[in-house]
Amino acid sequence: MQKYFSLILILVVPFLSVAQDVFGKWKTVDDETGEEKSIVEIYEDNGKVYGKIVDILNPERKGAICEKCEGEEKNKPVLGLVLIKNMSKDGDYYTSGTIFDPERGKKYKCRLAVDKEDKNTLQVRGYIAFLYATQYWKRVLE
Repeated sequence: MQKYFSLILILVVPFLSVAQDVFGKWKTVDDETGEEKSIVEIYEDNGKVYGKIVDILNPERKGAICEKCEGEEKNKPVLGLVLIKNMSKDGDYYTSGTIFDPERGKKYKCRLAVDKEDKNTLQVRGYIAFLYATQYWKRVLE
């Protein structure tokens, strides 16, 4: 019996820890309109966490260009844009990085956290000084 219990732990525990982290694909939801807009894949690269737009849900916006971006990203497709950059884990949160809003052309300090009650909800908070806005993204279950 103990052999079967050990096998179950080996198979199940890795999935539990992954399901509680920010990594993976998330459906973005506009905090003002409730509209589902895109799929962002959150991943780690060289010890930092990033988020890249991997799908745009509105077929009319799939070819959108980031006119309000700066630097190398200006006038490049929004699809493929890395909008979350340089996040680091700090306890239950990912902080110290930024998030970019391609529609408004604004960069914000960012904080990410998986909801403690619903592990398939990601709290995405953008800050300017002490003001902030929060969106709740939904995990894409494949």
